[in-house]
Parts: sequence; structure tokens; C-alpha cells
Amino acid sequence: MKALIYEGPRQMVVREVDSPIPAKDEVLIEVAYSGICGSELSGYLGKNSLRKPPLIFGHEFSGLIIALGDSTADIHRGIRIGTRVTANPLVTCGSCRYCRQGMEQLCVDRQLLSASLPGSNAAYVKVPVRCVHSIPDHVSLEQGALTEPIACAVRAVDLGRVSSQTEALVVGMGPIGLFIVQVLQANGVQRIIVADTNAERLEYARTLGAKTIQPLEVDMVEAVKSMTQGQGADVVFDAVGSSVTRNACVHSVMSGGTVIMVGLHEADSLLPINHMIRKEIQCIGSFAYASSHFEQALRWISEGKTGLNKGVVTAPLAEGAMWYDRLLTQPGAITKVLLSPS
Repeated sequence: MKALIYEGPRQMVVREVDSPIPAKDEVLIEVAYSGICGSELSGYLGKNSLRKPPLIFGHEFSGLIIALGDSTADIHRGIRIGTRVTANPLVTCGSCRYCRQGMEQLCVDRQLLSASLPGSNAAYVKVPVRCVHSIPDHVSLEQGALTEPIACAVRAVDLGRVSSQTEALVVGMGPIGLFIVQVLQANGVQRIIVADTNAERLEYARTLGAKTIQPLEVDMVEAVKSMTQGQGADVVFDAVGSSVTRNACVHSVMSGGTVIMVGLHEADSLLPINHMIRKEIQCIGSFAYASSHFEQALRWISEGKTGLNKGVVTAPLAEGAMWYDRLLTQPGAITKVLLSPS
């Protein structure tokens, strides 16, 4: 099969490799669309410790089942050849304390497609059948491929413990940030402020009903305070992951408020710990999602509450390296790139 192989920093080429063979509890999926994730952009630059060459990236995807392992019918009776699916790319043990408590994303033996397992930037990908989710007939395969990043947003908002009275700030209007806005709204949050340096993405956020801040033009922290009666936001989501944004988030939240760290761009950051102590600011990491968040994401896609209707680019798998570079240098109005092996 053809696969897009990461071979080193900024080195990604299409090569012919062996097609995966599903084990007895796995299915083989013909990939329709495979999204480029922000965490893979840092991997493409050689700055992600989880991603070592050679490796097939891709963990946000949709496709059709074309082969079943011998035991799959006993595990998931609703799955058959030809079923339109997406899949949870976190492969977990199912038996550790975290898996038993419904927190599979913290599984001690977790493996992730596009990190420790071959990903979906290829003609075919295999996954355990228990990770597979059917895409409703009225949902396109393009929208189905967005389930994974939306699940990340569902988990982040869940940790924020929001209500209809919450005033939220979301920093970073990449796909995860945009999805956090949508998930906040699905949870009844009406007062949402967003910040980004990309004018096109700020405009998209405005169409969703958010108030916007352009940090290149104003001091973000002061702007947030002026929009929140001098208090700061109740909950702040960092969907970038740089030292600059992490610090800005901590200074933009109200006393007793919560900062949810979602972005993984930089491995380490210095934070104003004394400031956080004196203001009783809670800082919580949000990693991926549990299966319940993945299921919720697909439900909200099905109901039209989440998804992207602007800026989605579909491109041949062979153009993958070009689009990784484009997202790093000139993303413009692009909200998501979906690579298509076909």
C-alpha cells in the first residue's frame, strides 16, 4: 500500500509498504480521510518526543471496513465489511485502574496511532474492533474524520466544569480551539472570548458568536480584564501550548478560576507559581479523551452541534509534506487539512 512516511525533521515521503494484516480482534479500514493534527506538526519538526522516524502519522480519520479479524463479531456485533467508521486511536489495556474507572486516556499501557503504532496517513490502517465507531448515514466521511479532535475538546470542557453562567476564554483558534468554542456552546455557555493572531480564524470564531482579541494589536490580559469587569475569565483554555500563551492564560483567569492546558507545542514552561498560589488558580492538564468523550463527540457531530463548515481542505496523500509545511508557515483561513489516500 502507499503510505506517507515521516523520515526525520521536515522529511515526509510517500512510499510503498506492506499492508497491515488485522489480528483476530482487529479490523482493517480503507482510509477515506486522515486529518493533520497540531501535535503531528511538532512531530514533523522533530520536536515531539513521542514520534520517532520512520513512522506513519495520522490518528484523526474515517473510512470503510474492508476486513475483519476472526473474533471481531464476538466483540462488536454492529460492525461488518463496508461499514463507514471512525476509530478511537488510543489503544488501551482495558484492565488497569484507569481503564476500569473510565479514564482510558491515562492507561499505563496506552498506545497511540501515529506515535507507537502506525497511523492513518496510508491507504489502510488496522485498529482493535472495540475502538471502532460507526458513522451515521447522514454524516459525511469528512465530518466523521473530525471526531477525534472534537473528543479532545469534549474532555477539556468537561474538566472546566462549566455552566450557563460561565465566562470562558479560549486561546488559540486552531481546530481544537474552535471545537472548544462549539463544545462550550453545546454545554450552554454563552459568554466566550477567544484570542488568536490569525485574522481569518478570528473571523470564523466571530461567526460562532465569540468575542475576539487580536494579541498583535492589544495586550491580551488587559483586554480580557476589560471584557470581564476587571475580574478575568472563570475558566481559560490554552489550545496553543507555548510558554507565552500558558503565562497569558494564568494571568487572564479570575481568582479561584481554572486554566485548562490542552496545547502540547512546548514541552516545558516557566509559570508564575506564587501568583497561582495567592489567587488559588487551578491549572489542569487535559490529555486526549476517554471513550465516553469520543462517543459524545460523534453524537454532537450527528446533531450538527460541532464540526467545521469553513476552511477544510481535502488533498491527495501525495501532497502531505507540502500541507504540513503550509500549516506551519501560512495556515491562513485553513481550519483543517484532510489527506485522502484515494
